[in-house]
Amino acid sequence: MTGVLEGPHGLDTTVAPGPGRPVDLLDRLHRTVAQAPERTAVRDRADALTFGQLDALTATVAATLTGAGVRPGDRVGVSLPRGTDLVVALLAVWRAGAAYVPIDPAYPSERRHTMARDAGVRVVVTTAAADAWPPGVHGVTVDRTAASTAPRPAPPVPVAAHAPAYVIYTSGSTGTPKGVQTTRAGVAALVAALEEAGMYAPEPRVVAWNASVSFDASVQQWARVCRGDTLVVLDEDERTDPGRLTAALDAHGVQDLDLTPSHWHLLRDDLLARAAAGRHLRLFMGGEPVPEGTWQELAAERAAGRLDALNLYGPTECTVDTAAAWIDGDGPHIGPALPGVRAHVLDADLDPVADGAEGELYLAGPQVALGYLNRPALTATRFVADPFAADGSRMYRTGDQVRRRPDGALEYLGRIDRQIKIRGYRVELGEIEAALTRQPGVSAAAVTLHRSPVSGEQLAAYVVSPADPADAPPTADALREQLALVLPQFMLPTTYTRLDALPLTVNGKVDLAALPAPEEQPTAAPETDEDPDNAPNGEVETLIAAVWSEVLGRPRVHADDDFFAMGGHSLIALRVVARLKKQFGIAMSTREVYRHPQLRDLARHVEELRAAV
Repeated sequence: MTGVLEGPHGLDTTVAPGPGRPVDLLDRLHRTVAQAPERTAVRDRADALTFGQLDALTATVAATLTGAGVRPGDRVGVSLPRGTDLVVALLAVWRAGAAYVPIDPAYPSERRHTMARDAGVRVVVTTAAADAWPPGVHGVTVDRTAASTAPRPAPPVPVAAHAPAYVIYTSGSTGTPKGVQTTRAGVAALVAALEEAGMYAPEPRVVAWNASVSFDASVQQWARVCRGDTLVVLDEDERTDPGRLTAALDAHGVQDLDLTPSHWHLLRDDLLARAAAGRHLRLFMGGEPVPEGTWQELAAERAAGRLDALNLYGPTECTVDTAAAWIDGDGPHIGPALPGVRAHVLDADLDPVADGAEGELYLAGPQVALGYLNRPALTATRFVADPFAADGSRMYRTGDQVRRRPDGALEYLGRIDRQIKIRGYRVELGEIEAALTRQPGVSAAAVTLHRSPVSGEQLAAYVVSPADPADAPPTADALREQLALVLPQFMLPTTYTRLDALPLTVNGKVDLAALPAPEEQPTAAPETDEDPDNAPNGEVETLIAAVWSEVLGRPRVHADDDFFAMGGHSLIALRVVARLKKQFGIAMSTREVYRHPQLRDLARHVEELRAAV
């Protein structure tokens, strides 16, 4: 695609663009602004904007960006908490003709700075102080006062189809995150393909935005406001608390909700209860494979007419989703390719394999990204010429093993490399290993995905210290503390096992299969009961210790233990909160577990909540 994206050809009363080339999403948004300016466009727990208000505020912020020196094709950082202003900022960046770079405010400062520098960000929409960003980066805010006094909104800056839409950073195997740069045409094609495949209803819907803006699944959620849907931005408490989530769904009449299979497992009882009560929901599942049991359960719900669920598949490098299937019928699969996507199942010589045979999945079509920002060599390796196209276009090598069924659906079989998905996040284990080997007292490291029958999937680290270290080898707590300065929480290993040497294969590579179970050689000192002051004391501490022991699979828990240092993560924290709320009848969120990770401190906080009831 070259040239300018197709604009609206008159107004219609549907959200679909009709036949022909996909329409740029800002043009589609303005159709709705013209048709229904008073209809609610976006809302959060405390705020709401109509389509008319959204248009005016977006135009004001876009003008601010232009005044700050942003030009078409630039990359603009967006680092805001979840809420209506976040949607405004993303649309304003597009309106200025630029690409947005989501930078999670919760990321460690070093990672945020690295992303800003790598993306060449000179302007960031943020609420943070100026010193939170590298020198030369200018911060702007969403100013609602200016919007109320601004003149008639100026039209968006025209952009070419291949203009960048966003840069989303994924984990990098070399030790630093890599930015995937997609196009505006790719995003338009994504939305049009999901409409054509029947995954989006033709009439406007109420859609909950659940995914992190730093996760590419967020694009197909928040961008739905551009087709006339009403967007409900779930805040962190609503995303992580089943009770508050279901309350938000009911309060706002949410019809569509995205989530990972892991998240479904924790929300299952509440969502099934809603479905049984006749409150129909359409689930968009992605980020990780759907387990067989979950598939069969959701298929039964769909057959009974209580809820619908979709399985979505796609790499960040191909603009979010490239295949989709309704969860019904027989076992898990990722469905056929979406309209406009060409899916090739190839062998090592790039020859097609027979249906039913295993091969690597290659994807082609308008959703293929521009490549990795500032990584031409890596881009050339993963984005290769499409030998099946006569137009010189490229296809993306996914690294996913699949096979094609007789009905055309694709079955996902696993990875051919060491990339993993954990709780919906794509992680290159090599990035964590590189961060470990940069720590004093670590000469070599390996990281694996460990599946615990109690607490689920966790990252297990194995470290080797120099034969004659100048200082004592680092403890697990010290390693965890240092990694937390450079890696996001979902990339922090749960266990740290010290080895004399990493086992090697005959080819000299790390023999991952020969690594011991992570519990066998913990880096931390073994637990003892010698200190009576460290034992849980009182009703609340004793109950929390029992809950932690259960959900973390630990035989004993002490009063000064740290939930996250023991292997806790956001999904396990949900289970802890549910148990405490049931036992004590208190209003509590997972955010409070993050604020009080030590058992003794959490118990004190729970006591305060009980006293306030």
